[in-house]
Amino acid sequence: MSSDEKSAAPRSLAEALRARDDASLAALLRSRPDLITPVPTDLTQLATRAGTRASVVRALERLDRFALQTAEALAVAGDPATHGELLGLMAGDTGDPVVAAALPRALGTLREQALVWGGDDRLRLVRTARELLAPSPQHPSPTGLGPTVQEATAGMSPGRIQELLTTAGLPSTHDSVSAVASLTGLFTDRTRMAALLAGAPADSLGVLDRLVWGPPYGQVTPDPAPRLRWLLDRGLLLPTAPGTVVLPREVALHLREGRAHREPEPVPPPVEAAATHRPQVVDSTAAGQAYTALATVEELLKDWDEGGPNVLRAGGLSVRDLKRTAVALDLSEPVAAFWVELAYAAGLLASDGEPDERYAATPAYDEWLERPAAERWARLAGVWLTATRTPGLVGGRDAKDRALSALGPGLDRSAAAEVRHRVLTLLAGLPEGAAPSHESVLARLRWERPLRGPHREDDLRSRLARWTLSEAELLGVTGRGALSAHGRALLGAPPAKASAAEAEPAGPGDKLPVHKHRRPAGASPGPLGTVSGTTGAKPLPPASAEPTSPAERATATAAAARLLAPLLPEPLDHILLQADLTAVAPGPLQRPLADMLGVLADVESKGGATVYRFTPASVRRALDAGRTAADLHAFLTAHSRTPVPQPLAYLIDDVARRHGHLRVGAASAYVRCDDDALLNEILADKRSAALRLRRLAPTVLAAQADPATLLEGLRAMGHAPAAESAEGDVLVTRAHAHRTPPRTAPEPVPDGPPAPDATLLSAAVRAIRAGDLASTTPRKPVAAPLANGVLPRTSSAETLATMQAAVLTGGSLWIGYVNAEGAASQRVIAPIRVEGGFVTAYDHTADEVRTYPLHRVTGVAELADDQE
Repeated sequence: MSSDEKSAAPRSLAEALRARDDASLAALLRSRPDLITPVPTDLTQLATRAGTRASVVRALERLDRFALQTAEALAVAGDPATHGELLGLMAGDTGDPVVAAALPRALGTLREQALVWGGDDRLRLVRTARELLAPSPQHPSPTGLGPTVQEATAGMSPGRIQELLTTAGLPSTHDSVSAVASLTGLFTDRTRMAALLAGAPADSLGVLDRLVWGPPYGQVTPDPAPRLRWLLDRGLLLPTAPGTVVLPREVALHLREGRAHREPEPVPPPVEAAATHRPQVVDSTAAGQAYTALATVEELLKDWDEGGPNVLRAGGLSVRDLKRTAVALDLSEPVAAFWVELAYAAGLLASDGEPDERYAATPAYDEWLERPAAERWARLAGVWLTATRTPGLVGGRDAKDRALSALGPGLDRSAAAEVRHRVLTLLAGLPEGAAPSHESVLARLRWERPLRGPHREDDLRSRLARWTLSEAELLGVTGRGALSAHGRALLGAPPAKASAAEAEPAGPGDKLPVHKHRRPAGASPGPLGTVSGTTGAKPLPPASAEPTSPAERATATAAAARLLAPLLPEPLDHILLQADLTAVAPGPLQRPLADMLGVLADVESKGGATVYRFTPASVRRALDAGRTAADLHAFLTAHSRTPVPQPLAYLIDDVARRHGHLRVGAASAYVRCDDDALLNEILADKRSAALRLRRLAPTVLAAQADPATLLEGLRAMGHAPAAESAEGDVLVTRAHAHRTPPRTAPEPVPDGPPAPDATLLSAAVRAIRAGDLASTTPRKPVAAPLANGVLPRTSSAETLATMQAAVLTGGSLWIGYVNAEGAASQRVIAPIRVEGGFVTAYDHTADEVRTYPLHRVTGVAELADDQE
């Protein structure tokens, strides 16, 4: 390298960032949004922030497996390392064309994220990343490599080092430094090292084989066995502590043929299709499940219409109430927890905030019910896609071994939304109608975000991915495991194009041949949507971009609703009455019809068709709601496609005849009836003993129970009493819909700072550039020396005179300024006009013309001539 090239090479990360263009800086801030919160004042501060431990850890966790393997290889390479040295660590002595083709992309990723800086001849991993990834006894390297010979012999006596040289067949040296260099040269020389190991006993080679891929540490006794003594005498094993030896890094790399990793993974595992269906079958199946999802949420909130379960003291739903809800919905408890959490995330249910706190529907639920079915589904699906609450955790334990309950605290996982979107994106990348194998999806996700550490939240991302696949099927985003057309629109992905082979079924069961990703001949699957061959990697556009703004999300959900609407069944305005006191609804009913039928009859079975059963209790319920027998007859006649069966007509007339014959009011409570014989019958009935009735008059009985208990008791005895008001009028009882006060839906917990938009990125880059200009521009000497780079104060007269002179000469000034909030800053300005105690100037820092009060300028200095 020439002296000019050496002087041009960056000496720090800040200088490397300073050499980037605006697009590259924006890419860095986009990939690491924590660096922009708040916006750095200059590039030096940006470099410092990019090297902090928390920021580097976050960046490393977002690397794919091959980029992380590249960073791990740099951590065990020299500092700085050349591109050839890095390629040797990744591809080995024999080379690997696929690794060589993928390495530029991985290195570009590390450079873009400011984890690596410098040219290909001087690659440097940022210091914090090297500390995190380099091997140490406390934190073994993922590569399985140990310390270098120089590191392992740091505390060894000079005499012992000379003994190692002599035993290894090397000439002695005058000092330990040259002795260690000589031993390192032996271990890195492939020819001499092979000759040394050729004379090793077989047992000694077996020891090396056990340590070569890590962990590199082993235990020895004070009197090592001969096979170990042979290795220790030649420095092939070096002591690190009493009873502990380590395999030096150079020896391990020779045994590995130069590779830092046993299995480099330069390309992601493909997402394989386990089955393929006709797209029409997928969409219709998903639409049917979407309709079931709407019916389930409605049934859940209808069951809680008059006030749901109590809220636990610690928050959430009790195990008993969750079981009751699951039984009422005829679902398993985990599935019931999913629907409860989805309704909560959509803002359809919440706690009412009363002293006896209960869960109930919100006013937003009533608004939701009025929307078309497709729009109702789109709202649920859109909320599910972005929510961070994780129903799959219900029933588990938190870090403090406390039970996690539905609707309770501790269910938010910030990675949930990102994993859901990524799983659906992988499904969108398959041919239309293809359902992936779950294991291939999990393998792809593990490659994209490899686990670092064996106990990282018990592989939370894999569990989130499994839950996503099952929840998407429950919700109707997928059908038969394949992404539906409305699910693709919800994701914001473009419509898939099916080939001719994919459009035709292959046989019974509408299954088609399993398809894998199609690649050019001789090419291998490329990382993150690329196709890699032996000569290079050609990037492809991503499958979809996640909608980030509310407007984009609203557009995506509206598109999904439009695609789903034609697939949902139209609500019916009729039922089929049968002679066995049942009614069959052959499909979804219009809401007024469904509401009235829900009062008049009980649901007996659900499915493609719903069966309702008429009973005396259900008819009485309708009469209590203010309907008359004539109203019920007219309702059934108007909405039944079959004649009203005689048994049903008789049932309605019989219950109506007896309804209200007995009247119950509040005394505590009393029973009034014009037929004293009926009252005698009640008094004589042993079942009335609990009501503690006594006669006040021939037609009046008093009870020591409240009216509600008295009504239930008489109904249990087979009577049909009616409640009456203090004026003697019959009380009409309607279902009381309990609603919470207006509530906002829970906000998702973000996974770190939000991704900045283009406007913020552009403004941040301009501000950083301007601040860097202000901090690095040379200044003319001033009367008093600069103290720690802070501009000394100048008098008002000196400030005014310097400003006026700059207006005449057109020069630029460096000023210190204190704003109205008392915040001090330094700015580079070009004064345009000075009058009335103000200076109007072009502010290079803000990149705009501004006006500053002169009394807030603390100091002023002229810029160097070559910088004006």
